[in-house]
Amino acid sequence: MTEPAPPGLPKVVVVGRPNVGKSTLFNRLAGRRSALVADQPGLTRDALEAPARLGGRDVLLVDTAGLEEAAPETLAGRMRAGAETAVAAAAVVLFVIDARAGIVPADAHFAAWLRRQGKTVLLIANKAEGRGGMAGSFDAFRLGLGAPLVVSAEHGQGIGALMGAIAGALPEAGVPVAAAGEKPLRLAIVGRPNAGKSTLINRLLGTERLLTGPEPGLTRDAVAVALEDAQGRIDLVDTAGLRRRARITGAVEKLAASAAIAALKHAELVALVVDASEGLHDQDLQLARLVEQEGRALVLVFNKWDAVSDPAAARRAIAARLEASLNQLKGIETVALSARTGRGVERFLPAVRRAAEVWNRRVPTGEINRWLEAALERHPPPLIAGRRLKLRYATQASARPPTFVLFGGRAERLPDSYQRYLVNSLRESFALSGTPIRIELRGTRNPYTERD
Repeated sequence: MTEPAPPGLPKVVVVGRPNVGKSTLFNRLAGRRSALVADQPGLTRDALEAPARLGGRDVLLVDTAGLEEAAPETLAGRMRAGAETAVAAAAVVLFVIDARAGIVPADAHFAAWLRRQGKTVLLIANKAEGRGGMAGSFDAFRLGLGAPLVVSAEHGQGIGALMGAIAGALPEAGVPVAAAGEKPLRLAIVGRPNAGKSTLINRLLGTERLLTGPEPGLTRDAVAVALEDAQGRIDLVDTAGLRRRARITGAVEKLAASAAIAALKHAELVALVVDASEGLHDQDLQLARLVEQEGRALVLVFNKWDAVSDPAAARRAIAARLEASLNQLKGIETVALSARTGRGVERFLPAVRRAAEVWNRRVPTGEINRWLEAALERHPPPLIAGRRLKLRYATQASARPPTFVLFGGRAERLPDSYQRYLVNSLRESFALSGTPIRIELRGTRNPYTERD
């Protein structure tokens, strides 16, 4: 999973035809497994970014889709357009070839294109382990990009020399980037395939940053991009569409699903994008429950609202389904919009900020104990083995999500049904709508008697 970097870092963009090892090299330079890697061409589709320190210089690494000759309207053509956009913003371009395969016509074609861009280009002969790789690297001289840097990204050979060469090719360091202020909000965008997650992010950014199209499953990596609103920075993480586990069969889809779940677990807040024209599916509700189980704040986004023929009936159906199947997140923030047209998108970020504020909310201990006294008076705890449980006091242990600790005699034996009553009462009393609430129980013992 990639992550946004502070603005102003010089970009080092990795390009080349499919399956030459660009993502493996990207991960090796980044020092972590940010991009998905598999023995399959065309795995990377969106440009992935990760901050790194190379040869004493801070840079922003950019991994790109494989360069292929294709019509602009095709998937391969749109992927190539994304790579060309990344090259346009590059300080240094790493053009990667497969040393074992030698120079193929596609390498020569794109090398000629790179020479016309006026960029600083370093030629990387990857997969050069063994005799075959070293011999194949000599062919690279005829590309007209200078002497190749011979590496094996998979085995780490030649990486130190490559880092030094990159640092030497960078322009002089400018004014240091100002220190970051408040920590950004990390927001994961999840949902089933073709729900419009990438289209929503592009609309928020005001640019075609992420690959979109009618084909389901376009996004594979968890791609992070930074966005600013009136309250500060938000790190948006686009993820692959998640289907039911039983329907995930291919190795690539399994990798993509794992990256999406990891992004969800590392996020603070999750926007679950639902195709409103199809209504709430069981898989949507399953994802919402997973978010709640992980203790993350949640916003439900009903995209493609412009395709809903009867909005009033759709709202009623959604409300009924949420009440019946997601009552543990009563009052959840919902937004109806169309990412394609932009209608309603202006309501999305305010809903995100409201959900984050509730998720971070802290309640003073005095108010909590006044609430507890009133809640116990309205509905006393049940009898256990003929004796009533006694809850004596409560406090909030933490936020993110709001977590409350209740103390009392045999409190740990409090039934689930009564705990649900307390959670619902907390939600109503302290405006904790739509956020996960945790209750921890701590039993106490009277030191002057053997029995409570």
